[in-house]
Amino acid sequence: MTAPTPTTAPSPSAPTAAPTPSSSRAEYDAALLRLSEASVRRHFDAFVDVPWDHPDFRVDRTDERWVLPADVDPLGAHPWYQALPVETQIEIGLWRQANIMKVGLQFENILIRGIMQYIANLDNGSAEFRYLTHEATEECHHTQMFQQGVNIIGADVPGLPRWMRRVSPIIPWFASLTPVGFFIGVLAGEEPIDHTQKQILRGADELPPVLSRIMEIHVAEEARHISFAHTYVARHAPRMSRGQIFAVSLAFPVIMRVLCDAILKPTKEFRDEFDVPREVIDELYWDSPRSREFLSDLFSDVRMLAEQSGLMNPLARRVWRALKIDGRSSRYRSEPPVSYATGV
Repeated sequence: MTAPTPTTAPSPSAPTAAPTPSSSRAEYDAALLRLSEASVRRHFDAFVDVPWDHPDFRVDRTDERWVLPADVDPLGAHPWYQALPVETQIEIGLWRQANIMKVGLQFENILIRGIMQYIANLDNGSAEFRYLTHEATEECHHTQMFQQGVNIIGADVPGLPRWMRRVSPIIPWFASLTPVGFFIGVLAGEEPIDHTQKQILRGADELPPVLSRIMEIHVAEEARHISFAHTYVARHAPRMSRGQIFAVSLAFPVIMRVLCDAILKPTKEFRDEFDVPREVIDELYWDSPRSREFLSDLFSDVRMLAEQSGLMNPLARRVWRALKIDGRSSRYRSEPPVSYATGV
Protein backbone atom coordinates (compact mmCIF):
# COMPACT_ATOMS: atom_id res chain seq x y z
CA MET A 1 0.00 0.00 0.00
CA THR A 2 1.40 3.38 -0.94
CA ALA A 3 0.98 6.68 0.79
CA PRO A 4 -1.79 8.91 -0.55
CA THR A 5 -0.81 11.41 -3.18
CA PRO A 6 -1.07 14.96 -1.86
CA THR A 7 -3.76 17.05 -3.45
CA THR A 8 -1.47 20.07 -3.57
CA ALA A 9 1.95 19.63 -5.11
CA PRO A 10 4.64 20.84 -2.69
CA SER A 11 6.82 22.56 -5.24
CA PRO A 12 8.47 25.76 -4.05
CA SER A 13 7.15 29.12 -5.11
CA ALA A 14 9.22 30.91 -7.70
CA PRO A 15 11.76 33.07 -5.89
CA THR A 16 11.11 36.79 -5.98
CA ALA A 17 14.11 38.77 -7.17
CA ALA A 18 15.52 40.88 -4.37
CA PRO A 19 15.20 44.61 -4.99
CA THR A 20 18.40 46.45 -5.68
CA PRO A 21 19.48 49.34 -3.40
CA SER A 22 17.97 51.75 -5.94
CA SER A 23 14.59 50.01 -6.03
CA SER A 24 11.62 52.16 -5.13
CA ARG A 25 9.37 51.52 -2.16
CA ALA A 26 6.63 50.58 -4.63
CA GLU A 27 8.84 47.88 -6.16
CA TYR A 28 9.71 46.54 -2.72
CA ASP A 29 6.06 46.43 -1.68
CA ALA A 30 5.14 44.72 -4.96
CA ALA A 31 7.71 42.01 -4.27
CA LEU A 32 6.21 41.43 -0.82
CA LEU A 33 2.69 41.36 -2.25
CA ARG A 34 3.73 38.59 -4.66
CA LEU A 35 5.10 36.60 -1.74
CA SER A 36 1.91 37.19 0.26
CA GLU A 37 -0.28 36.08 -2.62
CA ALA A 38 1.87 32.97 -3.03
CA SER A 39 1.23 32.16 0.63
CA VAL A 40 -2.51 32.40 -0.01
CA ARG A 41 -2.39 30.23 -3.13
CA ARG A 42 -0.15 27.50 -1.72
CA HIS A 43 0.13 26.69 1.93
CA PHE A 44 0.11 23.57 4.08
CA ASP A 45 -1.35 22.39 7.35
CA ALA A 46 0.73 20.06 9.51
CA PHE A 47 -2.26 17.85 10.34
CA VAL A 48 -4.00 17.96 6.96
CA ASP A 49 -1.16 17.61 4.46
CA VAL A 50 0.87 14.97 6.29
CA PRO A 51 -1.04 11.65 6.66
CA TRP A 52 0.50 10.75 10.01
CA ASP A 53 -1.78 7.73 10.55
CA HIS A 54 -1.14 6.16 7.15
CA PRO A 55 0.70 2.80 7.46
CA ASP A 56 3.47 3.94 5.12
CA PHE A 57 4.19 6.89 7.43
CA ARG A 58 4.99 4.75 10.42
CA VAL A 59 8.63 4.66 11.50
CA ASP A 60 10.20 1.24 10.92
CA ARG A 61 13.38 0.94 12.98
CA THR A 62 14.71 -1.70 10.55
CA ASP A 63 14.20 0.53 7.48
CA GLU A 64 17.63 1.13 5.93
CA ARG A 65 16.34 4.29 4.26
CA TRP A 66 17.06 6.00 7.61
CA VAL A 67 20.81 5.39 7.16
CA LEU A 68 22.52 8.77 6.79
CA PRO A 69 23.19 9.64 3.13
CA ALA A 70 26.94 9.62 2.54
CA ASP A 71 26.73 12.29 -0.15
CA VAL A 72 24.93 14.84 2.06
CA ASP A 73 25.55 14.29 5.77
CA PRO A 74 29.27 14.48 6.64
CA LEU A 75 28.82 11.84 9.33
CA GLY A 76 27.23 9.45 6.85
CA ALA A 77 30.40 9.42 4.74
CA HIS A 78 32.83 8.79 7.61
CA PRO A 79 34.49 5.35 7.91
CA TRP A 80 33.60 5.25 11.62
CA TYR A 81 29.89 5.47 10.82
CA GLN A 82 30.04 3.15 7.83
CA ALA A 83 31.79 0.47 9.91
CA LEU A 84 28.93 0.35 12.42
CA PRO A 85 26.26 -2.38 12.27
CA VAL A 86 23.34 -1.38 10.04
CA GLU A 87 21.02 -1.36 13.06
CA THR A 88 23.20 1.26 14.76
CA GLN A 89 23.49 3.30 11.55
CA ILE A 90 19.68 3.39 11.40
CA GLU A 91 19.38 4.46 15.05
CA ILE A 92 21.90 7.24 14.49
CA GLY A 93 20.06 8.29 11.34
CA LEU A 94 16.76 8.44 13.20
CA TRP A 95 18.33 10.47 16.03
CA ARG A 96 20.02 12.88 13.62
CA GLN A 97 16.85 13.50 11.59
CA ALA A 98 14.80 13.95 14.76
CA ASN A 99 17.33 16.40 16.19
CA ILE A 100 17.41 18.45 12.99
CA MET A 101 13.62 18.69 13.18
CA LYS A 102 13.84 19.72 16.84
CA VAL A 103 16.41 22.37 15.96
CA GLY A 104 14.10 23.55 13.18
CA LEU A 105 11.11 24.00 15.46
CA GLN A 106 13.19 25.72 18.16
CA PHE A 107 14.67 28.11 15.64
CA GLU A 108 11.28 28.83 14.08
CA ASN A 109 9.87 29.50 17.54
CA ILE A 110 12.56 32.19 17.94
CA LEU A 111 11.72 33.52 14.48
CA ILE A 112 7.99 33.74 15.21
CA ARG A 113 8.66 35.69 18.42
CA GLY A 114 11.03 38.01 16.55
CA ILE A 115 8.47 38.60 13.80
CA MET A 116 5.83 39.54 16.37
CA GLN A 117 8.33 41.90 18.01
CA TYR A 118 9.20 43.51 14.65
CA ILE A 119 5.68 44.02 13.30
CA ALA A 120 4.29 45.48 16.54
CA ASN A 121 5.19 49.03 15.46
CA LEU A 122 4.73 48.85 11.69
CA ASP A 123 2.49 51.44 10.04
CA ASN A 124 -1.03 50.73 8.86
CA GLY A 125 -1.03 49.40 5.30
CA SER A 126 2.47 47.92 5.65
CA ALA A 127 3.26 45.24 3.06
CA GLU A 128 5.80 43.84 5.53
CA PHE A 129 3.05 43.33 8.13
CA ARG A 130 0.91 41.27 5.78
CA TYR A 131 3.74 39.11 4.48
CA LEU A 132 5.33 38.51 7.87
CA THR A 133 2.06 37.41 9.44
CA HIS A 134 1.71 34.91 6.59
CA GLU A 135 5.22 33.69 7.35
CA ALA A 136 4.57 33.42 11.09
CA THR A 137 1.45 31.34 10.37
CA GLU A 138 3.43 28.99 8.15
CA GLU A 139 6.22 28.70 10.70
CA CYS A 140 3.66 27.73 13.37
CA HIS A 141 2.58 24.84 11.14
CA HIS A 142 6.24 23.91 10.66
CA THR A 143 6.80 23.72 14.41
CA GLN A 144 3.78 21.40 14.70
CA MET A 145 5.02 19.29 11.79
CA PHE A 146 8.57 19.01 13.14
CA GLN A 147 7.43 18.17 16.67
CA GLN A 148 5.09 15.48 15.37
CA GLY A 149 7.99 14.08 13.32
CA VAL A 150 10.14 13.95 16.48
CA ASN A 151 7.28 12.33 18.38
CA ILE A 152 6.75 9.48 15.93
CA ILE A 153 10.50 8.80 15.69
CA GLY A 154 10.50 8.59 19.46
CA ALA A 155 14.01 9.97 20.10
CA ASP A 156 14.32 12.26 23.14
CA VAL A 157 16.47 14.79 21.31
CA PRO A 158 17.50 18.20 22.74
CA GLY A 159 17.70 20.17 19.50
CA LEU A 160 19.91 23.23 19.81
CA PRO A 161 23.01 23.20 22.02
CA ARG A 162 22.36 24.05 25.66
CA TRP A 163 23.96 27.52 25.42
CA MET A 164 21.72 28.43 22.49
CA ARG A 165 18.60 27.30 24.30
CA ARG A 166 19.57 29.49 27.25
CA VAL A 167 20.08 32.67 25.23
CA SER A 168 17.09 32.13 22.93
CA PRO A 169 14.68 34.29 24.99
CA ILE A 170 16.69 37.45 24.23
CA ILE A 171 17.25 36.85 20.49
CA PRO A 172 13.80 38.09 19.34
CA TRP A 173 14.55 41.54 20.75
CA PHE A 174 17.16 42.01 18.01
CA ALA A 175 14.28 42.21 15.53
CA SER A 176 13.58 45.66 16.98
CA LEU A 177 17.12 46.68 17.89
CA THR A 178 18.82 45.74 14.62
CA PRO A 179 16.33 44.29 12.13
CA VAL A 180 18.89 43.80 9.34
CA GLY A 181 21.06 41.79 11.73
CA PHE A 182 18.01 39.82 12.87
CA PHE A 183 17.02 38.83 9.33
CA ILE A 184 20.64 37.88 8.60
CA GLY A 185 20.27 35.60 11.63
CA VAL A 186 17.05 34.27 10.10
CA LEU A 187 19.02 33.30 7.00
CA ALA A 188 21.71 31.74 9.19
CA GLY A 189 19.06 29.49 10.67
CA GLU A 190 17.10 28.78 7.51
CA GLU A 191 19.86 28.28 4.94
CA PRO A 192 21.66 25.26 6.54
CA ILE A 193 18.46 23.24 7.03
CA ASP A 194 17.04 24.24 3.65
CA HIS A 195 20.33 23.51 1.85
CA THR A 196 20.67 20.10 3.52
CA GLN A 197 17.06 19.10 2.83
CA LYS A 198 17.33 20.13 -0.82
CA GLN A 199 20.48 18.07 -1.23
CA ILE A 200 18.79 15.04 0.33
CA LEU A 201 15.72 15.43 -1.90
CA ARG A 202 17.88 15.93 -5.00
CA GLY A 203 20.22 13.03 -4.36
CA ALA A 204 18.14 10.35 -2.64
CA ASP A 205 16.43 7.76 -4.81
CA GLU A 206 14.10 6.79 -1.99
CA LEU A 207 13.37 8.21 1.46
CA PRO A 208 11.02 7.13 4.24
CA PRO A 209 7.66 8.67 3.19
CA VAL A 210 7.21 10.65 6.40
CA LEU A 211 10.68 12.21 6.10
CA SER A 212 10.21 12.95 2.42
CA ARG A 213 6.84 14.61 2.97
CA ILE A 214 8.09 16.78 5.85
CA MET A 215 11.06 17.93 3.78
CA GLU A 216 8.93 18.62 0.68
CA ILE A 217 6.53 20.85 2.60
CA HIS A 218 9.28 22.65 4.46
CA VAL A 219 11.37 23.32 1.34
CA ALA A 220 8.29 24.53 -0.57
CA GLU A 221 7.32 27.16 2.00
CA GLU A 222 10.84 27.99 3.09
CA ALA A 223 11.52 29.23 -0.44
CA ARG A 224 9.26 32.20 0.32
CA HIS A 225 10.73 32.80 3.76
CA ILE A 226 14.29 32.81 2.47
CA SER A 227 13.25 35.00 -0.45
CA PHE A 228 11.81 37.56 1.97
CA ALA A 229 14.92 37.62 4.17
CA HIS A 230 17.12 38.12 1.09
CA THR A 231 14.76 40.84 -0.15
CA TYR A 232 14.69 42.58 3.23
CA VAL A 233 18.47 42.63 3.65
CA ALA A 234 19.06 43.73 0.04
CA ARG A 235 16.57 46.57 0.46
CA HIS A 236 17.48 47.82 3.96
CA ALA A 237 21.20 47.13 4.42
CA PRO A 238 22.40 49.79 1.94
CA ARG A 239 20.20 52.35 3.73
CA MET A 240 22.02 51.97 7.06
CA SER A 241 24.71 54.42 8.13
CA ARG A 242 28.30 53.75 7.01
CA GLY A 243 29.25 52.69 10.52
CA GLN A 244 26.30 50.30 10.76
CA ILE A 245 27.09 48.82 7.35
CA PHE A 246 30.68 48.17 8.41
CA ALA A 247 29.66 46.62 11.75
CA VAL A 248 27.01 44.39 10.16
CA SER A 249 29.41 43.33 7.38
CA LEU A 250 31.76 41.91 10.04
CA ALA A 251 28.94 40.37 12.08
CA PHE A 252 27.40 38.71 8.98
CA PRO A 253 29.87 35.80 8.65
CA VAL A 254 30.09 35.36 12.42
CA ILE A 255 26.31 34.96 12.69
CA MET A 256 26.37 32.48 9.81
CA ARG A 257 29.10 30.30 11.28
CA VAL A 258 27.82 30.32 14.87
CA LEU A 259 24.28 29.33 13.91
CA CYS A 260 25.51 26.80 11.35
CA ASP A 261 27.46 24.99 14.08
CA ALA A 262 24.48 25.20 16.45
CA ILE A 263 22.23 23.60 13.83
CA LEU A 264 24.42 21.02 12.11
CA LYS A 265 27.19 20.08 14.51
CA PRO A 266 26.22 17.07 16.67
CA THR A 267 25.52 17.97 20.28
CA LYS A 268 27.20 16.55 23.37
CA GLU A 269 24.05 14.51 24.02
CA PHE A 270 24.46 12.84 20.63
CA ARG A 271 28.16 12.12 21.17
CA ASP A 272 27.42 10.58 24.56
CA GLU A 273 24.43 8.57 23.30
CA PHE A 274 26.40 6.86 20.54
CA ASP A 275 29.98 7.03 21.90
CA VAL A 276 31.16 9.04 18.93
CA PRO A 277 34.94 9.61 19.14
CA ARG A 278 35.82 13.26 19.60
CA GLU A 279 38.32 13.09 16.73
CA VAL A 280 35.51 12.05 14.36
CA ILE A 281 33.51 15.16 15.25
CA ASP A 282 36.58 17.40 14.97
CA GLU A 283 37.44 15.99 11.54
CA LEU A 284 33.92 16.24 10.16
CA TYR A 285 32.99 19.65 11.61
CA TRP A 286 34.91 21.10 9.80
CA ASP A 287 38.51 19.98 9.27
CA SER A 288 38.34 17.43 6.44
CA PRO A 289 38.51 18.70 2.82
CA ARG A 290 35.10 17.23 2.02
CA SER A 291 33.42 18.86 5.00
CA ARG A 292 35.12 22.19 4.19
CA GLU A 293 33.65 21.98 0.69
CA PHE A 294 30.21 21.26 2.19
CA LEU A 295 30.58 24.27 4.51
CA SER A 296 31.60 26.52 1.64
CA ASP A 297 28.68 25.38 -0.54
CA LEU A 298 26.27 25.98 2.31
CA PHE A 299 26.81 29.74 2.27
CA SER A 300 27.18 30.47 -1.44
CA ASP A 301 23.77 32.19 -1.56
CA VAL A 302 24.39 34.45 1.43
CA ARG A 303 27.85 35.39 0.14
CA MET A 304 26.07 36.55 -3.02
CA LEU A 305 23.66 38.55 -0.84
CA ALA A 306 26.53 40.15 1.06
CA GLU A 307 28.13 41.21 -2.22
CA GLN A 308 24.88 42.60 -3.62
CA SER A 309 23.83 44.49 -0.49
CA GLY A 310 27.13 46.24 0.22
CA LEU A 311 28.03 43.99 3.16
CA MET A 312 31.24 42.59 1.68
CA ASN A 313 34.49 44.54 2.00
CA PRO A 314 38.17 43.53 2.29
CA LEU A 315 38.07 43.10 6.07
CA ALA A 316 34.74 41.25 5.99
CA ARG A 317 36.13 38.98 3.28
CA ARG A 318 38.99 38.07 5.62
CA VAL A 319 36.49 37.19 8.36
CA TRP A 320 34.58 34.90 5.97
CA ARG A 321 37.91 33.21 5.11
CA ALA A 322 39.02 32.92 8.75
CA LEU A 323 35.73 31.21 9.62
CA LYS A 324 36.19 28.76 6.70
CA ILE A 325 32.97 29.77 4.99
CA ASP A 326 34.41 31.68 2.04
CA GLY A 327 34.30 30.49 -1.56
CA ARG A 328 32.52 31.10 -4.84
CA SER A 329 29.28 33.05 -4.54
CA SER A 330 26.13 31.78 -6.21
CA ARG A 331 25.22 33.26 -9.58
CA TYR A 332 21.55 33.03 -8.59
CA ARG A 333 19.70 31.96 -5.46
CA SER A 334 19.41 28.19 -4.88
CA GLU A 335 22.03 27.42 -7.52
CA PRO A 336 23.07 23.76 -6.98
CA PRO A 337 26.65 23.29 -5.75
CA VAL A 338 29.27 22.70 -8.43
CA SER A 339 29.91 19.21 -7.07
CA TYR A 340 26.22 18.34 -7.48
CA ALA A 341 25.87 19.89 -10.93
CA THR A 342 28.96 18.10 -12.26
CA GLY A 343 28.32 14.81 -10.50
CA VAL A 344 31.73 14.94 -8.76
